[in-house]
Amino acid sequence: MTSSSSDRELGFLSATEMVERFRAKTLSPVEVNAALARRIERLEPTLNAFAFRDPDAAAKAARDSEARWQKGQPSGPLDGVPVTVKDLFLTKGWPTLRGSTLVRRDQAWEEDAPPVARLNETGAVLLGKTTMPEFGWKALGDSPLTGITRNPWNTECTPGGSSSGAAAALAAGLGPLALGTDGGGSIRIPCGFTGIPGLKPTFGRVPAYPASPFGMLAHTGPMARTVQDCALLLTVLTGADDRDPYALPRDGVDYRQGLDAGIKGMKIAYSPTLGYARHVHPEVAAAVQRAARQFGELGAQVDEVDPGFGDPRGPWLTLWYSGAAKALGHLTEEERTRLDPGLLVHVRRGEKLSAVEFLSADVARTELSRHMQAFHRRYDLLITPTLAVPAIKVGQDLSDPAHEKEWIDWTPFSYPFNLTRQPAASVPCGLTRDGLPIGLQIVGPLYGDATVLRAARAFETTYKAPRPTLADG
Repeated sequence: MTSSSSDRELGFLSATEMVERFRAKTLSPVEVNAALARRIERLEPTLNAFAFRDPDAAAKAARDSEARWQKGQPSGPLDGVPVTVKDLFLTKGWPTLRGSTLVRRDQAWEEDAPPVARLNETGAVLLGKTTMPEFGWKALGDSPLTGITRNPWNTECTPGGSSSGAAAALAAGLGPLALGTDGGGSIRIPCGFTGIPGLKPTFGRVPAYPASPFGMLAHTGPMARTVQDCALLLTVLTGADDRDPYALPRDGVDYRQGLDAGIKGMKIAYSPTLGYARHVHPEVAAAVQRAARQFGELGAQVDEVDPGFGDPRGPWLTLWYSGAAKALGHLTEEERTRLDPGLLVHVRRGEKLSAVEFLSADVARTELSRHMQAFHRRYDLLITPTLAVPAIKVGQDLSDPAHEKEWIDWTPFSYPFNLTRQPAASVPCGLTRDGLPIGLQIVGPLYGDATVLRAARAFETTYKAPRPTLADG
């Protein structure tokens, strides 16, 4: 086996398999880190997935992990496993620039965000910070700070966002796990565009700090290449943190348990459009319809039914614009000229909103949440397309300007479930004729993260997701 093919094999090794081999002493964290470092050096100039890397720190962490495994004393279930961190999470000793030229690099970086702290406690090897659009304002992969991040399936296309570099790195085999965030689809959208699984957990399942200016729209969750690895990472990340008053208490659940129990007997609603999405790409619609039939073959009762709510675009945008104004309204006029122009539009719109408009949007959010709670008394799960379109070209915010005014108009399936705080996953379910991935969204009731993962795993057993040819280079 050549060095390149060996590196490729390790690049696509799952975290679960990696830990098993560490335990059996047939593989070392040092070997894995070295292989990934070589792959990153080879593919990063094309993908631009990383905002910051510290190879020396990663190498030291891998050596320390190797020593623990040799003694049979791993720090936790991810000891020695490489993980990337979205450049939105505070990471001690590393800058957190959030895709912006406006954040000072030369300041003290002395604190880990809760998910990063959990990774360090368990002995994970942090590969670096991944790229994102400026302050995570859109579901695309470009920023004033890092430029364009590209999709491994077609480098003329975006990987989506705002967890852009996280998805690109995973799809290209640059590590098995990633930390992402999701305020309107920012885990699920890039997972859909790059053909990998990811989960937006129930709000509060993974603690967050500092608090997001987007409030309860913002979720933190796992991204991986297998559902089992998503479950493993979620298990590590969950639990209360004193810095997050909304964090759910640690429930002691290992989300890998029962993952292969199947979905026989579940009642699943399949909604091709949620009742309002008018412009779903025909190949996306066909692939998701095939996936719905597959759930039936797995033993679930699948009904084609819409959940019965109107498009919550207006309330979501009101809350999103308000968050943008809260985060950046203090900027001077000179600083505003350095913002992504689209983000500046959002800030200005937010500044014009009244408290009554904000509270009205929040009431609409609450009513939608109540509606979905009632819906899930009839159905265990809801399945939809993850996105209305395959990955769009880099350098543009819209897929079809004739029918779209905002980037969220090509992702009508994702943002409702940020409003409701429900768990929602994306899993790959096919490719277009042009070779671009198609994602299937699985939505569960509030706190039903384990059920969502179980269904995602059941479907995963029926569809072997391919990998992009770029990753074999």
